[in-house]
Amino acid sequence: MKTKKDNSTNINFIEVPPSTFVQEYNKNIPDSFPQASLRILQKFKETYPSLFKDKSEWTIDKHRKKLMDWLASHHEK
Repeated sequence: MKTKKDNSTNINFIEVPPSTFVQEYNKNIPDSFPQASLRILQKFKETYPSLFKDKSEWTIDKHRKKLMDWLASHHEK
């Protein structure tokens, strides 16, 4: 029996507002990694505007790894 994956309803592939992205990112990140916040997302977006192409929405699939790498070298006090 085949199971059908529907990526249209998978939170990783749909565009979500920044507040939802922060929630999903932080709940699935190891405790040892820096947490995201709306303020951090804004700084990231200003640093990498080409990742958004006139959209303000975020996707876990597209932005999570890039944000994680950026946060590793960018510590907000």
